[in-house]
Amino acid sequence: MRTQVAILGAGPAGLLLSHMLHLRGIDSVIIESRSRTAIEATIRAGVLEQSTVDLMTEIGAGERLKREGFVHHGIELRFAGRGHRINLHDLANGRVITVYAQHEVLKDLIALRLRTGGQIHFETKATGLEDVTSDQPKVHFRTREGEERELACDFIAGCDGSHGISRQAIPEGGVRKDYFRVYPFGWFGILATAPPSSDELIYTHHDRGFALVSTRSPDVQRMYFQCDPNDSVDNWPDERIWEELQTRTGGAGFRLKEGPIFQKGIIPLRSFVCEPMQHGRLFLAGDAAHTVPPTGAKGLNLAAADVHVLARALSTYYASGSTDLLGDYSRTALRRVWRAQHFSWWMTSMLHRFWEGTEFDLKRQLAELDLVTSSRAAATTIAENYVGLPLT
Repeated sequence: MRTQVAILGAGPAGLLLSHMLHLRGIDSVIIESRSRTAIEATIRAGVLEQSTVDLMTEIGAGERLKREGFVHHGIELRFAGRGHRINLHDLANGRVITVYAQHEVLKDLIALRLRTGGQIHFETKATGLEDVTSDQPKVHFRTREGEERELACDFIAGCDGSHGISRQAIPEGGVRKDYFRVYPFGWFGILATAPPSSDELIYTHHDRGFALVSTRSPDVQRMYFQCDPNDSVDNWPDERIWEELQTRTGGAGFRLKEGPIFQKGIIPLRSFVCEPMQHGRLFLAGDAAHTVPPTGAKGLNLAAADVHVLARALSTYYASGSTDLLGDYSRTALRRVWRAQHFSWWMTSMLHRFWEGTEFDLKRQLAELDLVTSSRAAATTIAENYVGLPLT
């Protein structure tokens, strides 16, 4: 097999890149280890920045998003028992966010790629990369039938997530440096059949820890609360979960609308960046190159920003032979990545209880929350970063 761009991973980065290249007349093949059913059934959060929505619309993947997504003009920060609205639309010059689950984004992109002739090889495992520093790199893979095959290409896009093989093809130490931060807490997430408790997302700081109130549909709500990452969902019957969420979010007459919980899970929080995001003709994008704590709602949006840069660089190469933008890919992408890392760390550190912290740290957090909800300049910093910077 041969193609121009081999793409590892049918997540947001890989699917977006494949279709953006298609629109520019560039061929690609996607290698994906999971089945289509598994990908579309994995429920993950989805807060889309303005630029991500604009990009989805531009490439023809925004019809259902526009119809079914929840457009939010603000968010609420709750602390000391009271809510304070951050008007994103006003503070960020009309830019907003759209709540639309990641698995719905993937459904739309998969359908679009297949409808336009895209090659996605599901249940196909990439087993190795070869000659990535040459002009003829190759991907070795195993089909669902167990056949060992090879995909020759001009470039490889590693969009295979934090546990894929792409990043490992960049030599650690001599070329690659990884930056980690592991947080001492996780998020206990639930999906519940209930009406919305709020028209907008609520981020809550409480003595017992952080909580987030989000939504998935008019009948399904997504909520999280800070927990020990080593805890077990077996320790949390529904009654205890609702009691904890009500305690953390309550105050000034506010009360969550409860309902049957049909999904529970604990996710760890960490920050990670791989530098550089390229090596020879291998380019990393999305979670293969970086992960962020979900507090800043940046994961999927960073993936979209990466491939926006990469698609433009590859298009320029095939149109003119110039490698300038390809050579600058990592530097360009990492500038946005580190901005997003800072914002995600800031939101996490401002809203979560660090159990090793002191009373001084708690008072400092409350003062910071008071600042960002009473100063237009400080609130603007949150708003501009939350809705996302324009794509560059």
